[in-house]
Amino acid sequence: MDNTSSLHVEVVEEEESRAGGGGGGKGTWKHAAFHVATTIATPAAYAPLPFALASLGWPLGVSCLVGGTLATWYSSLLIASLWRWNGKKQITYRHLAESIYGFWGYWSIAFFQQVASLGNNIAIQIAAGSSLKAVYKHYHRDGTLTLQHFIVFFGVFELLLSQLPDIHSLRWVNASCTFCTIGFAGTTIGVTIYNGKKLDRKSVSYSLQGSTSFKIFKAFNALGVIAFSFGDAMLPEIQNTVREPAKKNMYKGVTAAYCVIVLTYWQLAFSGYWAFGSEVQPYILASLTIPEWTIVMANLFAVIQISGCYQIYCRPTYACFDERLFSNKANHFSIRNSLLRLTFTSIYIVLITLVAAAMPFFGDFVSICGAVGFTPLDFVFPAIAFLKAGRMPKDSKHCLLLKLLHLGIATWFSMVAVFGCIGAVKFIVEDINTYKFFHDM
Repeated sequence: MDNTSSLHVEVVEEEESRAGGGGGGKGTWKHAAFHVATTIATPAAYAPLPFALASLGWPLGVSCLVGGTLATWYSSLLIASLWRWNGKKQITYRHLAESIYGFWGYWSIAFFQQVASLGNNIAIQIAAGSSLKAVYKHYHRDGTLTLQHFIVFFGVFELLLSQLPDIHSLRWVNASCTFCTIGFAGTTIGVTIYNGKKLDRKSVSYSLQGSTSFKIFKAFNALGVIAFSFGDAMLPEIQNTVREPAKKNMYKGVTAAYCVIVLTYWQLAFSGYWAFGSEVQPYILASLTIPEWTIVMANLFAVIQISGCYQIYCRPTYACFDERLFSNKANHFSIRNSLLRLTFTSIYIVLITLVAAAMPFFGDFVSICGAVGFTPLDFVFPAIAFLKAGRMPKDSKHCLLLKLLHLGIATWFSMVAVFGCIGAVKFIVEDINTYKFFHDM
């Protein structure tokens, strides 16, 4: 073996170890379910869903929500089915894309994955800071700490978690996050219904507000929000942590995670829109007023859950760094490499924290992240990659129907990506003109 081939093998082995926590996956389907649920069903993802429904109205909003659920569940199973499509492990999204589309596939997915990861973590940090501030204000109504302080506090905590070596080492963190997802959803749904019943129902309007152009841009923005709420840019990385049979365990894990998603997303979206109508806030907790102790509890659930999701979405960036600097696996945990990794993770989290603190426009970042990052990864790529990989049924009738289904999914969600991006950019520009940087929202 020549030096180039040897170096390539070392890099691949190192990335596989970093992504999966060892030479082979050790996790069960339950661990996969924890990871998938943690990366998708986060408070930052489904807290803006009532606002998305309010931007679309009942018929279109419900249709988009149900359609998004079914499409991403199906797409996740497609990605899982391509685990060894060519006889080799596809340990990351980037390697899967490279195995099907070559050089441009690798770098295209790397770009979309980084956009999704960065945008998601900015939105998460804003949501975490908002929840921590809400808890603080409950106990210190005249306190002087601002949203920016809590965004920084959360960033410091995430820097500590970032020193854990890989996704598999986060399994117990993500197990607690999954239970907090259920706790957050149950608490928030209950409190939302309670608040809704206390309101004068005749005063609640479900009509779309504003001019025709405003309604259109708001609807575009809502499509990006819904795409974000189902985003998961880490499926192959998660599958690499799962023991054999990896496909079967991943199918079970994905399906179990989507059971949690259906039980939380739909109920919160419907109850939030029912309770507050067109006046619902982009972050549902901001619409709740009573009883205060339950709102505090929901915010704490949100912060705990979000802390695990943030870590999952850091890992593609960390993996890119690791594979270039830590080619020698034996010295990965040396003092020098540990200091290098601490330096890199610190720079990454400082940049995320700075953007989140400077522009804490939660709903806008959710939408643009969903449109530009998650839509290509979770809706478009799985559909076309499955066709390109040649994993088609032999029966010509079923083959044609499957091709039409996949092309329909890819076409529609490509349009969603464009519309969502247009809507998000418009509202980001408006917010920048309305608020000063580092505004205490």
